[in-house]
Amino acid sequence: MSSAVEVCIEWNGAIHMVGTMHPAAHGETIVFRYTADWLGYPDAFAIDPVALPLNGGTFPSIRLPGAVADAGPDRWGRVLIERAVRQGVLEKRPYRSIDYLLAVDDVARIGALRFRWSGSRAFVGIGSGVIPPLVRLRELLAATDAVHEDRATSKDLRFLLGAGSPLGGARPKCLVSLPDGRLAIAKFSRPDDTRDIPAGEILGMAIARAAGIRTADHELVRADGRSVAIITRFDRVGVQRLPLISASTLLGLSPDDSGSYTRLADAIRVHGDRVQEDLAELWRRVIYSIVASNFDDHMRNHAFLLRRPATWSLAPAFDIKPTPAMDRARQPKTPVSEDSRLLDNPAAAIDEAFRHAARFGLETKDARRICDEVRQAVSQWRSIGKRLGIPASTLSAYTDAFHIG
Repeated sequence: MSSAVEVCIEWNGAIHMVGTMHPAAHGETIVFRYTADWLGYPDAFAIDPVALPLNGGTFPSIRLPGAVADAGPDRWGRVLIERAVRQGVLEKRPYRSIDYLLAVDDVARIGALRFRWSGSRAFVGIGSGVIPPLVRLRELLAATDAVHEDRATSKDLRFLLGAGSPLGGARPKCLVSLPDGRLAIAKFSRPDDTRDIPAGEILGMAIARAAGIRTADHELVRADGRSVAIITRFDRVGVQRLPLISASTLLGLSPDDSGSYTRLADAIRVHGDRVQEDLAELWRRVIYSIVASNFDDHMRNHAFLLRRPATWSLAPAFDIKPTPAMDRARQPKTPVSEDSRLLDNPAAAIDEAFRHAARFGLETKDARRICDEVRQAVSQWRSIGKRLGIPASTLSAYTDAFHIG
């Protein structure tokens, strides 16, 4: 079998081969080359606007480009793959970044990129292609507990493999199908959690929506007496896949660069589709993340969807998690601007955000209006939690996450 990997994308109702990747025999580098057919396609666009612009045909000796890496597994997915290799469920490989990428189930893969070995018509992926329905949450929760406690069987791993979410972090999750056929991510608690994190995430999402932020559809359900956060996938319209990249990719960030919201605003001006709308939306998210202590706001937790060739629009918000004070010291937060310090004082952070409001295309009066709307919504956090059916004892763990004074 050839070592070359064909990179394809779903776009305009068709599957296009856009390029090839040739991995180095050792190490992490690859050679990426756009195909002549894609470069000549009237609606062609760069699949990665920073790392792989269309004005160059070949990109030698680069690490996995951001847009390609976005289609790979997150830390939870890598844990599953590593356990499966250890137990002989998957064949042993070097498991470089490209090997992890190719191990994700094609059906579950985020965005519209798809991969196959050169000369093959089948897209790669280790899963069965069958997404478990929502009614199997109890089994899925038991399997993720087994992985966390390092007692997962081969059956558990085969059940979970591939059905994770590339965008995200280390917490256990699985792809599920909703009764209406849409795909969603089920996000679980862990046996060693000290607070109800899935309930806190849905609380954060619901408050954000009340604050005028466009969020992914979300729901709080129970399985085996525990909370499960259900987040509907927004990179699908029916069976159609939508091209998606992370904000980290749009900025071309290196792994050790946290980026900033002002840099992201500048990138929206360069690559954006709905520039003014998205700049105002991003400002709203900045204020919300400060007021609601959303410390898990790194640049892979913001995403962009391709609506028209070569222009990207801000995707619905996801992975919004109010963070109590005792956990904030262990979790860095994205700075407002590239020259700012990480401010622990919410009032000081908001003052800094106002100093940079013009970078978001806002006059002071509009920035003030948005800030007031966000504060008003956040002040209702207890009543929103009650409407969600979250017990008062669970809500109490989040009391110092909200700054409404």
